[in-house]
Amino acid sequence: MPETKNTAVMNWLFIFTFIVALLVVFGGFVRLTRSGLSIVEWNPISGVIPPIGQQAWQAEFAKYQDTPEYQQINSEMTLPEYQFIFYMEWIHRIIARLAGLFYAVPVFYFLIKKTIPIKEFRVYFLMGMLFIAQAFMGWYMVASGLVDRPAVSHFRLTIHLLFALSLLALALWTALGHKYGFHNTSNKIKWTLPSKLASWSMALLVLQITYGGMTAGLKAGHVSETWPLMLGKWIPPNLFKSWINLFETPQTIVFIHRWLAWLGLIAVPVVYYFVKKQNYPPDIQKGLLWLTGIVALQIALGVLTILSYVNIAVALAHQANALALFALAIYFLHRFRTLDVSRNE
Repeated sequence: MPETKNTAVMNWLFIFTFIVALLVVFGGFVRLTRSGLSIVEWNPISGVIPPIGQQAWQAEFAKYQDTPEYQQINSEMTLPEYQFIFYMEWIHRIIARLAGLFYAVPVFYFLIKKTIPIKEFRVYFLMGMLFIAQAFMGWYMVASGLVDRPAVSHFRLTIHLLFALSLLALALWTALGHKYGFHNTSNKIKWTLPSKLASWSMALLVLQITYGGMTAGLKAGHVSETWPLMLGKWIPPNLFKSWINLFETPQTIVFIHRWLAWLGLIAVPVVYYFVKKQNYPPDIQKGLLWLTGIVALQIALGVLTILSYVNIAVALAHQANALALFALAIYFLHRFRTLDVSRNE
């Protein structure tokens, strides 16, 4: 990790983190409106300009009409309806391009000005590679829905999501380093119990988000519109008949996603108990109480998403709140590790 703290770099990274989060949320909107397969080509340069004129639109629409989604689901779609889903995906790609520029221009400026020393550039270079990786994975995901079925691979969608979250996590962690101090990884700093619990809670959250990604990719949220029962039962039969069900079967995946969240609701108060017992700073104690509320809100939004049969507004609120929860988990883990360092000095 870097060692040189700088307010300008910190502010840039905080804003970049927010843009990445916005990109993820808008990506969710694109998925929920079934707009993601509307643009059947990936043109990083020429794709900046949408079709101009009736002839260009008809040509673009004709490409979409050759896809499984049009032929199997949207065969009665009109050109104006196509233009709506096209613009949703086009805006998503424009936001991604702007995010790329918002990374590239400042990072090279800070590098040239030596605000970021060249010896500390590795973490910022890794951010760039993660951004490129999630962009390529985005197209690789879309391509999986253009061949023989009107849906993208849920594995590719989940990997695309995890790349974006890794980028968000690295940018936010580095920004917090500029604010609270960087951890010297050359020294073996003992992990206190709250830090360990926070890291395990983070691992649990990432697993939950992973299953959320697979749930979205398989549209498993439509499996059952009842809660707490699913398909009329607490535990539907044959959910875990084979290990492959954990990754391929919509009923199993959404069942895990439904109930794994409750472990998070238990984990945060446990962390709070030990933090209060060990007399951590008041702002951390109060923050953990707020975090417990956000976890509860996330579960409530998840239940409402089920009961509303995946209403777009509710589902987007569920996804946005998950990102807020993810960012807060990174924040608390960073704070705990910073305190670990200060207590070992």
